[in-house]
Amino acid sequence: MPDAETSRSTQRRDTQKRILDAARTLFAERGYERTTIRGIATLASADPRLVSHYYGAKEQLFAAAVRHDVEPDAGAGPISPAEVMLENLGMKISGLPETSLAMFRSMLTHPEAAELARAEIDDRIRSLASMISADDADLRAALLLAVTIGVTVARELVEVAELREASPAAIAAILLPAFDALTTSDRIEP
Repeated sequence: MPDAETSRSTQRRDTQKRILDAARTLFAERGYERTTIRGIATLASADPRLVSHYYGAKEQLFAAAVRHDVEPDAGAGPISPAEVMLENLGMKISGLPETSLAMFRSMLTHPEAAELARAEIDDRIRSLASMISADDADLRAALLLAVTIGVTVARELVEVAELREASPAAIAAILLPAFDALTTSDRIEP
């Protein structure tokens, strides 16, 4: 019977992935408020009860849909926090992932989505701060993330012409010194 169990396990993972992909698509297209569990289930070709079973309420599904981690390439050797942020930014400006689009659109229009997005951003700040050896690592990480979010929103949602016309590599080259300065341990006194 291991084959039947494996098959059920595979089906469960496939269904969860379809639901999460559908949620990302609808949250990105419609925002938090106009996305429904029923709509997600329909797009995922799943029963709405399965959506709730696997992800709970809409708030938990949104949190899962906007969560994504940027993992550095394991074979690339050590990577600095600045390089992590630039890699993250490069991914966003090369084509905004649905996770980010869903979060950006929804957090600006719905208070519950804003709170969930804030929790995700806080997690990213803590993760990035752990890579920075400075007394004010949390502040530095928050600034890095704020610049990244700002560039992403300006380029992808507001469609600022200068940012849209520039290549991700050109933007990264200009930002690298600023990101490096934010991630060094030398504290700049006011």
